[in-house]
Amino acid sequence: MNPPVAQTWIDSPFGRLLARRSALGLSELHFSEGRPPPRPLCLPDEPAHPWFVQTHGLLARWAQFDADPALPPLDPQGTPFQEAVWRLLLQIPRGAHSDYASLAEQLGDRNKCRAVGGAVGRNPVGILIPCHRVLGRDGSLTGFGGGLPMKRQLLALEGVAWREGVNA
Repeated sequence: MNPPVAQTWIDSPFGRLLARRSALGLSELHFSEGRPPPRPLCLPDEPAHPWFVQTHGLLARWAQFDADPALPPLDPQGTPFQEAVWRLLLQIPRGAHSDYASLAEQLGDRNKCRAVGGAVGRNPVGILIPCHRVLGRDGSLTGFGGGLPMKRQLLALEGVAWREGVNA
């Protein structure tokens, strides 16, 4: 595990986000709206660090991209299974979507849909690792750590069609 070594707050069109980095890359991007605050850490504030500056710029211009932009180095911390799911999320291109069953099949076990859902929900670097591109098997809107209004906004910006789910 690579612990966080620095952090900063980033203002974005999606709200205020707390970004943290390890020595290897961006490790956390926390939404401030609709979630409990992240665990407090006494870390240096590094708003000028290149990875934080790049992340701020990407989020500020997210609506302008036609394809996925180059990301800063990423270092999300999780179990090997979670990290495998997060790597699959990075393969879902802008303008497309996937679903939990398809991701489970890609991991070799269709019966792991719930485990995949848990891993998607624990994605520590939301937006950049595009968990918002995961919908229900029928294309219905499912949960999102930043809230469903933000998920709708992100999907609309990226040209992804969805349908409202029963619980959306």
